[in-house]
Amino acid sequence: MRSRYAAYALSKVGYIVQTTHPDSPLRPQNEIAWRKDLQQFCRETQFMGLQIVAAAEIDRQTATVTFRAILWQGGRDASFTEQSLFERVRGRWLYVKPLTHK
Repeated sequence: MRSRYAAYALSKVGYIVQTTHPDSPLRPQNEIAWRKDLQQFCRETQFMGLQIVAAAEIDRQTATVTFRAILWQGGRDASFTEQSLFERVRGRWLYVKPLTHK
């Protein structure tokens, strides 16, 4: 989770794409448009901090991470808390989807 947050903060769009599960419902079919949207989000957002609230391995291939991302967009607080689902694929943890998002 920390590496994905850092990738957003540093506009490392390739890393964000690589660490998103291929079956994620958030992964659009048009990768070029998705990359442009990610670049725009990274440019328009100030990444102020990340707090890991909890992490739990469900089994050897599945885990959850609950985090709070502190963000600013257009001079407004855009922070949120999310519990995310991750799946291990070939030894690498990939982001699948949010389970909760506030």
